[in-house]
Amino acid sequence: MAQTIRVAVSGQPNCGKSTMFNAITGGSARVGNYPGITVDRLEGIYRENGHISQLVDLPGTYSLTSYSMEELVARNVIVDEHPDVVINMMDATALERSLYLAVQLMEIGAPLVLGLNMMDEVRRSGVTIDVDKLSQLLGVPVVPCVARLGQGRKELMQAVAETADRTQGKWTPFRLSYGPDLDPILERMSRAIEDAQFLTGRYDPRWLAVKYLENDEQVLAEGAKAGATHDALLALCAEAEAVTRKNSATTPDAIIADWRYGFINGLIKQGVVRGSDALRRNNSDAIDKIVTHKLLGPLIMLAVLYGMFLVTFTLGAYPQGWIEKGFEWLGEMGTTYIPEGYVQSLLVSGIIGGVGSVIGFTPLICIMFAMLVFLEDLGYMARVAYMLDRVLRIFGLHGMSVMPLIMSGGIPGGCAVPGVMCARTLRSPRERLATILTAPFMVCGAKTTAYLMLVAAFFPDNPTRAMFFVVLAAWAFVLLVSKLLRSTMIRGESTPFVMEIPPYRLPTLRGVLLHTWERVWQYVKKAGTVILAVSILMWAVMTFPELPEDTVAQYDTQKEQAAEQVKAAHPDAGEEELATLTEDAQKEIEDAQNEAALKYSTAGRVSEALTPLTNLAGFPWQANIALIGAFAAKEVFVSTMATAYSMGKVDPEEPESLSERLAADPAWSLPAVLSVFAFMLLYTPCMVTVVVIARESNWKWATFSVVGSLCFAFVVSVLIYQVGTALLT
Repeated sequence: MAQTIRVAVSGQPNCGKSTMFNAITGGSARVGNYPGITVDRLEGIYRENGHISQLVDLPGTYSLTSYSMEELVARNVIVDEHPDVVINMMDATALERSLYLAVQLMEIGAPLVLGLNMMDEVRRSGVTIDVDKLSQLLGVPVVPCVARLGQGRKELMQAVAETADRTQGKWTPFRLSYGPDLDPILERMSRAIEDAQFLTGRYDPRWLAVKYLENDEQVLAEGAKAGATHDALLALCAEAEAVTRKNSATTPDAIIADWRYGFINGLIKQGVVRGSDALRRNNSDAIDKIVTHKLLGPLIMLAVLYGMFLVTFTLGAYPQGWIEKGFEWLGEMGTTYIPEGYVQSLLVSGIIGGVGSVIGFTPLICIMFAMLVFLEDLGYMARVAYMLDRVLRIFGLHGMSVMPLIMSGGIPGGCAVPGVMCARTLRSPRERLATILTAPFMVCGAKTTAYLMLVAAFFPDNPTRAMFFVVLAAWAFVLLVSKLLRSTMIRGESTPFVMEIPPYRLPTLRGVLLHTWERVWQYVKKAGTVILAVSILMWAVMTFPELPEDTVAQYDTQKEQAAEQVKAAHPDAGEEELATLTEDAQKEIEDAQNEAALKYSTAGRVSEALTPLTNLAGFPWQANIALIGAFAAKEVFVSTMATAYSMGKVDPEEPESLSERLAADPAWSLPAVLSVFAFMLLYTPCMVTVVVIARESNWKWATFSVVGSLCFAFVVSVLIYQVGTALLT
């Protein structure tokens, strides 16, 4: 006996839903009522090729939020009767509006077949809809129809039978992002619903959480009877409303609607509709004609990125200088008032020199974060992602890889940890893995600190241009390595992609300040905890063991001899002049002693052991120590370099910034600088990122990310140094 397929026919009012229902069921339709209400229930039977389909024509509804009795009935049939397939009839002449209901049906997880009605009118209007592409992007069958003529009914029911066979009654909810304000709260709500098994027999946890945020009356009434979890969810809804009102001057339900339409807008922009003057037009569409233009769009994007660096270095130079002067003053006070010894060395070289060097870049980080937050809240970053999708697909990445890469530092200021976690939104395991492995190449906030220091030292005249090229290099390496991985170890076909493109919304000052403060506070907190701890550790390994007493005595003897030689050479010099000349003569000996002491320490011995290898890449020996410490957190590179260059060299009368000390070191030739730039960009992710990679994939790939990126970074650095040195000699 043939199995009956239960089919619900849904659609917005006046989309031709009932006309198609009648064309499919013919004279078999019968009218009844839903239990307890007066809304008609129309049912019918369709038989074809051994399949029997039992169809119910739902009342017309614009959404699955219950604003009217008809909408409540339509949703309850889908939720309670759990049909095998849902046919969603759409008005193809109003595709954007019609897709709004389709997206909600996908979110609830119903096996879906889309009927694209009124295609004759679409063709007459000069608009072309790529039905196959729409189907590919949404992952559901799409059938062109003309309901009044009965065209497409057989194809529609064939798609229903194929969908029922494929899904076997299994519902798979589609996860749509609702932005940085709501996604974390939705995650917490979903987790609370799952843990308490709160109405999970009827609703998908995330969909239920969305309904709570939309203030759906029926769901709230049902939840109030179901248990204490209801109160916890209401508290989270209140938190969500407070956040959205502060940050975006709007409500959660408005943001949800915006992001759904953003998803639809992104879908249509993928070439689904051509000659689209008949589509809904708004200010965002008009702006996007310029901002996402094939030629102008990338140029605007590069100009925005360059402008960010220009503003950062121009405005940030003043407060950065004030902070550096403040820490230099602290160093002077420590050197002047704390007796020489371990305590002075720890406080001045380890803590003030290490942590102070990182804190000194806080103004630059703050300005960059503020601009990035403004662009995110404005909606421009979604456009950047949309434009980059065209490039990413050439190199084997998925369009949805854009956001993980941007979050990881595609525009400096991100972090690889949330970037790697964000990659879980990718459907394809291969594209997801390629994104996870390459995301740490981006210029995260931690690397930004290191690069700001290096750029200030070696490219003081063109810091904006230098940072701009560093970011472009990061993107280039991501694309090249992705192509290599997808061509060798992670082969497979690319999957369809739809990017959410929300409407432009002018950010509120409070929202920008709040989001900026959250990011800057994380940076400062890391400087006060992780970096402080690692700075103390690095000071210890750069201090102990100390030089043997006989070696120290030899340097003391050399200083005495230098003083005697000065006296002999300048018999007529006054006491003050003699002291100055003696200090100058002894300075070179003191520098040699400090360097010898650092090389004799544990860190110095490790660096010396690595030197035969790192000499191939031209790394100064201090960089060896700093790069090892930076595995804990990339900011530690700055604090360790500050400690290495301040050991025994803090002169209260002539304090120097770290950048000045680096620039004065002849070991930092241009090829060596570029080599370290490349190595910092590409080598092993920080410890936390490695743990997250293991959690998101497995320890095999996490180990590969450590070993593989380390080897790749070293090879690139060696090539840069050797070729650069050969060209300059």
